[in-house]
Amino acid sequence: MKMEYWSDGVVGTLFRYSSTPLLQSGFMRIIEHISEMQDWSEGERCQGRRIVMVPTMGFLHQGHLSLVRDGKKRGDRLVVSIYVNPKQFGPSEDFVSYPRDFDRDRNLLELEGADVLFSPTNEEMYPAGHQTYVEVENLSTPLCGESRPGHFRGVATVVAKLFNIVRPHAAVFGCKDYQQLQIVRRMVKDLNLGVEIVGHPIVRHPDGLAMSSRNAYLSMAEREAALCLSRALRQAETMLKEGETSSAVILERVKREIAREPLARLEYAHLTDTENLLDLDHVGDGSLLALAVRIGKTRLIDNVILRP
Repeated sequence: MKMEYWSDGVVGTLFRYSSTPLLQSGFMRIIEHISEMQDWSEGERCQGRRIVMVPTMGFLHQGHLSLVRDGKKRGDRLVVSIYVNPKQFGPSEDFVSYPRDFDRDRNLLELEGADVLFSPTNEEMYPAGHQTYVEVENLSTPLCGESRPGHFRGVATVVAKLFNIVRPHAAVFGCKDYQQLQIVRRMVKDLNLGVEIVGHPIVRHPDGLAMSSRNAYLSMAEREAALCLSRALRQAETMLKEGETSSAVILERVKREIAREPLARLEYAHLTDTENLLDLDHVGDGSLLALAVRIGKTRLIDNVILRP
């Protein structure tokens, strides 16, 4: 049997995969059709079982797998979705080139003991005539909403659809995309969806880079340059420990750190309230420092919660 290896980054963990499934910790059901997914969930709910969901776009790394492990602890059945949602990509963004490797993802999820891998097609999710969207107005406006118009409408729509299809009791999302997490929480509350939303801490490589599927785009030099994001966040934490609470002063230092890296182009750096994502003049009792930086052609985001 031919073996290949994939790494989730220069210093990441190696995962073994091949066209032949690896040893499994349990049977995992693969579901592609919405009706089958709904029938399965209804059967589990009728048996009194708690369903936990981890929505992903695939090309899984250790950050995703930490969500899977978290999810397994929170219920009786775990459903992981893999769906690259076209509605959250802009015309000039990387929908076509977004990294995909279904066989590797399937093997990793089997090893983690997921119960169901839900992987619908675009035709299933957005059949001919589809014209209904979900939009969370105010939370979608700042930060990534400024440079990615329509992105969060696509996110809210697909998550609402996934929740209606899978009918989970709880869902686990990573905190790296903190704005997305808050938008999903608001949507669930406003639409009375009855899903517990769990935010899982950011998972980083040993050198500090936040794990992301898009890290696969980075060259060796670009990956080294990408460390400027975590360095800038650490500098802000250090300033806060030393007593600095002015947003203007902290952001100026953060921007200077990013500017020191020739391959980096800052898209935004904001210090905001953790709930409404509005800019703050001073760090309060829990403030979000959020960054978006382009390293070459790759757009990376990162954040930290600052507490005095």
